[in-house]
Amino acid sequence: MTQPSLSLVDTDPAESAVDAIVIGLHSQPDEAGTLLPASGAESITAAFDGKLISTLALLGATGAAGEVTKLATLGTIAAPLLVAVGLGAEPDGPAPDLETLRRGAGAAVRALAGSATVVLALPVPDDADAPPVLRAVLEGALLGGYRFAGYKTKPQKGRRDPVAELRLHVPDAADEAAAAELRRAEVVAKAVRQSRDWVNTPPNVQRPADLADQVAAAATEVGLGVEVLDFEQLKAGGYGGIVAVGQGSEAPPRLVKLTYTPANVTSPKRISLVGKGITFDTGGVSIKPAAGMWEMKSDMAGAAAVAATMIAIAQLKPGVAVSGYLAIAENMPSGASYRPGDVITMYGGKRVEVFNTDAEGRMVLADAIVRACEDGTDYLFETSTLTGGQVVALGKRIAGLMGSDEATALVEAAGKAVGEPAWRMPLPDDVRKGMESEIADICQTNANLDRAGHMLQGGVFLREFVAEGVEWAHIDIAGPGYHTGEANGYWTKGGTGIPVRTFLHLVDELS
Repeated sequence: MTQPSLSLVDTDPAESAVDAIVIGLHSQPDEAGTLLPASGAESITAAFDGKLISTLALLGATGAAGEVTKLATLGTIAAPLLVAVGLGAEPDGPAPDLETLRRGAGAAVRALAGSATVVLALPVPDDADAPPVLRAVLEGALLGGYRFAGYKTKPQKGRRDPVAELRLHVPDAADEAAAAELRRAEVVAKAVRQSRDWVNTPPNVQRPADLADQVAAAATEVGLGVEVLDFEQLKAGGYGGIVAVGQGSEAPPRLVKLTYTPANVTSPKRISLVGKGITFDTGGVSIKPAAGMWEMKSDMAGAAAVAATMIAIAQLKPGVAVSGYLAIAENMPSGASYRPGDVITMYGGKRVEVFNTDAEGRMVLADAIVRACEDGTDYLFETSTLTGGQVVALGKRIAGLMGSDEATALVEAAGKAVGEPAWRMPLPDDVRKGMESEIADICQTNANLDRAGHMLQGGVFLREFVAEGVEWAHIDIAGPGYHTGEANGYWTKGGTGIPVRTFLHLVDELS
């Protein structure tokens, strides 16, 4: 679906002749015991002659975060429809909670599907706190209205088109800082939506070569350097992990490298982003249960996020050098599949004893990590839907985070800033001890087939392939990368686009 057009306005929201106006509503009562409208709604509240809040309360509005209440204005203001979105308690500080604003804007815009033009009169301060608030509202609004185009042959009854035009009310529409945030939000949201599109695409339509070709075409269009290694080149180059996982499928694997070099910057910092791109994961010979296996089309969410991030970087033009590595394969059972008990020689020469072919992500990622370190990097951030252990430990909203101190601290701070939380986990020595092999350098999983500390095993394994001196972080998005429930906030069902915004925030910080 096409992304809505976006603009800033500073005209009176009550006089805006659009399809709908969105205001914020706080949950705690004011001195008179009524709900409290958020800043930005002053002229609209006045137009209703003091009856707006009591009317919304009669309709059941409570101001709870993310709650959406619709009210026909009957000519009271220029727009025929008013939407009040709950923002929870009024903030103690000068700026509202950013994640609450993101989710509120997303929920409101999604509820207004079928409306052509919408004005968001949400709280945006007129001071130094404005840029992060603007960023939160704009990104939430653009992402909440996302819908995957799909493959229906007939129009779905009652299905309404997403909002086509969004206008955000700000104190000064001509402000250059606000305009810069708008431009950035358009690029960032488009990248997240592209990542979601790739994740939501059916696996028969998007096999390894298809994904590699789509990424290469999109990257070339924005001026990134592109290198694609096919199956024969991977075999000749010694990429044993990617070859082993991909050889069981009739659709052979790929390794894609995308490169951005800043102009007029001497000796820039070097950042590598690495993503797991398993376009479908059956588990291979260690086959998964059938229930829910269809969700394994999302096992390339890490690669999708890296590719989308690189495309955004080419447009945002930060002052650091960034390379993206996408390890793409399809993990299928066949007579050519790799097996439990195999010993695989990885890129760089380290040998791995395989115990479970369903632990394929770490196999392809290890090759990509070694290649990234070989090419030269200061920071390496890798993301993948790696382990069910992440979901068990941290649920569907919080990513697992492992790695070196500086890199993990950066990821943790970036995730907190953009609403993509990650929780740091340890890399214990006893987990590494349990992965000793009698015949190779390391076992792919715990040698006793014990799933205890399964998420940690993935991090411990990947650490073995990071070059000395490289700051690195592993972000396990097995839960947050794909949303199976009903839409809420700016998340829609399917791919979430995590951690594109975290990566872009990291790049900003390191710039």
